[in-house]
Amino acid sequence: MLVEVCANSLESALNAQEAGANRIELCSELAVGGITPSYGLLKAVRERVTIPVHVLIRPRSGDFTFSNVDFDIMKKNIALCVEMGFHGIVSGVLHNNFTLDEERTEELVKASGSLNFTFHRAFDWVKDPFETAMRLEAMGIDYILTSGQQKSALEGIGLLHELHQSTSTCKIMPGSGINPKNVHQFKEKEFEAIHLSGVRFEKTLDEIPKVSMNSPTFLHDDGIGLSHFDVIRDVVSTVK
Repeated sequence: MLVEVCANSLESALNAQEAGANRIELCSELAVGGITPSYGLLKAVRERVTIPVHVLIRPRSGDFTFSNVDFDIMKKNIALCVEMGFHGIVSGVLHNNFTLDEERTEELVKASGSLNFTFHRAFDWVKDPFETAMRLEAMGIDYILTSGQQKSALEGIGLLHELHQSTSTCKIMPGSGINPKNVHQFKEKEFEAIHLSGVRFEKTLDEIPKVSMNSPTFLHDDGIGLSHFDVIRDVVSTVK
């Protein structure tokens, strides 16, 4: 069974490699489901990690329906990953009615060239997982990362197993909440790959800061935060 670790830093990637992981999914900001890592992190990992690394291509948090500008950024980031010699891409696009955006997803697959391609957990939002899996397989997708459309892969293991039995060239890769206590259940179901972060928090400060820099009000699945023209104009007109 292939073990893929979602690493949010060079240290995480090196820990995963040393612990025997087969592959890294490199991203930043796990708290929002992951976004594309910076060039600096890409370069550091490429220089020091020897196991295969797949890079998450997601320009922002929120939904998986991207503007033309977002999509252009995604393609540029894929081109950079191809140029840097990474082994795979993790991405995907949906329509706002929770169906697969085949045209744009296929464009990302083609941009990835010979690199492996994983369709990420946007899959857990699609209305018809079986039809979508078949379409992704026909597109040449190598892996589908999914929790079985539940909060955790263990809760979704029934659907995951059905999907696993219904696909052939495209591998179903369970992810979300997999840990040493439950991983045997996925091995027993004969999945070929699993995905986990394996995160434990390490204390870095001796006391809690006076003001939190985390902003839960910015976390929305059904919308994205944008600097608004009216708000900025009103502030500028007041101070100028």
